[in-house]
Amino acid sequence: MKKHIEKIKVLFEALPYIRKFYGKTVVIKYGGSAMEKDDLKESFARDIVLMKYVGINPVVVHGGGPQIGQMLERLGKKSTFFGGVRATDSETMDVVEMVLGGKINKEIVGLINKFGGNAVGIGGKDGRLIKAKKLKVRGKDMGHAGEVDVINPQVIENLDREKFIPVIAPIACDDKGNTYNVNADSAAGRIAGALKAEKLILLTDVRGVLDKQKNLITTLGLSEARKLITKKVALGGMIPKLKCCIEAVAGEVSSAHIVDGRVEHAVLLEVFTDAGVGTIIRRGGVKKK
Repeated sequence: MKKHIEKIKVLFEALPYIRKFYGKTVVIKYGGSAMEKDDLKESFARDIVLMKYVGINPVVVHGGGPQIGQMLERLGKKSTFFGGVRATDSETMDVVEMVLGGKINKEIVGLINKFGGNAVGIGGKDGRLIKAKKLKVRGKDMGHAGEVDVINPQVIENLDREKFIPVIAPIACDDKGNTYNVNADSAAGRIAGALKAEKLILLTDVRGVLDKQKNLITTLGLSEARKLITKKVALGGMIPKLKCCIEAVAGEVSSAHIVDGRVEHAVLLEVFTDAGVGTIIRRGGVKKK
């Protein structure tokens, strides 16, 4: 009996958040260990389905860098990075499109649908969702590596109205039809802004944003988040994630979250519980939710 009572208490804790976020859009960037371990894949899919059933509109944007690297290795093609960006020639772009838009995207769609969802897989080229431009790193031409230029959210809004769950591969094009591989964090942030989303959630392989003593920072305001970058407290891969969150929250997104995707049901824990499992970035930086 005690176990069942605890379950009811959890539901009551979630109720204010379900009511608050009903009808709102939450954009989730899905990547890291959550995409690679079977138990975490299933818990993520269940999280997305439950969110949809309680009236929230989840939009999934996924990465796939490690999987792309593995496929290139199997094909005998070496991955070359400059400034953390994969140099993407035409042959590599074909592999990127096959892995992201094919294998990974359809696997995520299949899992969500397996647990009762109604997911639809699309790429940034579909409906001209993501318009990109060529990315140059320190003046170096990176081939088909691109950066997000413009988001056209109409296709996502249409899917939401018809009760579908969009699952988006970060493959984009320009006005001339050239295809580009864009950063999934950046794509998720820009999509969240275009949709005026309630939340942007970035799943990663760390606990969240850490201070100098490596303690988790649970809440950040915009000025505090910027200082972590300028004072070099945030380092490496955390810098682009923080910049993505800062840009989103400075625009139309109510809050952004950097969440530990290695935790089972991380998305639900961050959205529907008082404690959460990561760092929230918001304009004021005071309240947790």
